[in-house]
Amino acid sequence: MEQAEMLQKMIDVGVHLGHRKSKGHPKMKPYLFGVRQNIQIINVEKTLQKMQEAAAFLKEVAGRNGTILFVSTKMPAKPFTKEFAQRLSIPYVSERWLGGTLTNFPVISKRLEYFLSQEAQKAKGELEKYTKKEQLMIDRELEDLEKKMGGLKTLKQLPNALIMVDIEEHSTALREAIRMGVPTVAITDTNTDPTLVNFPIPANDKSGKSVRFVLDYLAAAIEEGKSEFIKS
Repeated sequence: MEQAEMLQKMIDVGVHLGHRKSKGHPKMKPYLFGVRQNIQIINVEKTLQKMQEAAAFLKEVAGRNGTILFVSTKMPAKPFTKEFAQRLSIPYVSERWLGGTLTNFPVISKRLEYFLSQEAQKAKGELEKYTKKEQLMIDRELEDLEKKMGGLKTLKQLPNALIMVDIEEHSTALREAIRMGVPTVAITDTNTDPTLVNFPIPANDKSGKSVRFVLDYLAAAIEEGKSEFIKS
């Protein structure tokens, strides 16, 4: 896709539409085109530049078989969080972020091991030795673990990159990533501080079309990196 066509597509899906001026974060100013009808307008040329930088980083991580964790627990991205992650075979969080996922990873890792062990036992019919009541309790526990940790089953180590759709909504995940030195890629709308993120992408995070456009662009880079790793 030519650059002019790409920029027009970004405008068509509303990537440029920020928040009201009163909600704007001063550190987003370098990425703004202006203000229209009290709505901050993002400069899509800057967005494209930042998308390219983030994509190059994620391609490099995927190209060395690094682990990429995707976090998106709010609308409008939540409905396709699982779809995006499964398309790329990467771990994800689509429900509430579990405090300590990064900063207390050994504990989270043990919980995941237990979860996978219980699932494997159930699949083999090894839980049938328990009473009906005990089996029901185990089933309920597995349902709860699936909801809380289902997307993390393939997370075997601290991720090499963390992708987020809204850093305000996922402030705990962002703080943990910063503390643990995990590089971050995030869609940063005009109400957020982009300097907190290693690879900020100034874009509208309130529109499903805008978010999907950015994620599809990043996904293509990750797929390219994975493909290069397989060939190497």
